[in-house]
Amino acid sequence: MTTIVLIRHGETDWNIQGRYQGQADPPLNSLGVLQAQQLAVVLRNSDIQILYTSPLLRAKQTAQILSDELGIPEIDEPRLMEIHQGDWQTRLRSEIEAQYPEVFKKWETNPWQITPPGGEHLSEVQTRVTAAINDILLRNTHQKIGLVTHRIPIALIKVHYQDMDQDIVRSIDLPNTYWEEISIPFPKDNPSKTK
Repeated sequence: MTTIVLIRHGETDWNIQGRYQGQADPPLNSLGVLQAQQLAVVLRNSDIQILYTSPLLRAKQTAQILSDELGIPEIDEPRLMEIHQGDWQTRLRSEIEAQYPEVFKKWETNPWQITPPGGEHLSEVQTRVTAAINDILLRNTHQKIGLVTHRIPIALIKVHYQDMDQDIVRSIDLPNTYWEEISIPFPKDNPSKTK
C-alpha cells in the first residue's frame, strides 16, 4: 500500500455564486488564498515530498502556496483536472436546472446514467484520474505524494480506492481545502470500476 494525500483547491468566487466551474479557470479569491495558506501550516509536518496538481488556476495557486511553505516541488498533471461540464460550465446552478431540468435531476440523483451536455462522463474522468495516479506512483516509489485537484476527481478517487458505493459520488462532502490521507495499492492492472 502507498499513502497519498488528497487536497481540494481553495475557494473561488464561483464557489460562492454556485457557478459551475468544470474546466473553466477562475482564480482563488482572497479567502481561497487564506485557506491554502492555513492548510500549508497544517501540512507542514505531513512528510509530503512532492505535489502533483491539476493545471487549472484554482488548483495551481493552491499547490504553489503549499509547495512554497513545504519546500517541495509541484508538478502539473492535466489528468487531475475537474470534470469537463460542457454546456454547464460558467453557468449558475439555477440556470442549469431551469434549462436542463430532467438531465440535471438525473445528474443529482443518478450521475452515472448521464453526461453533462457536451462534457465528460464520470467513467471517463475516473479512467484518466486512475491512470494519472498509477503513473505518478510508478515515478515516485517510496514517496509520500500530495494530489491537488477538484471535487469530482477526489470523490471518484475515494469511491474507487475506498470501495464506496459509486452512487454517492455527487453527495460526498468535500469543502474547499479538504484534505485526507488515503492508502491505495501499488499500481498494477486495476481497471476502473464503472457501471
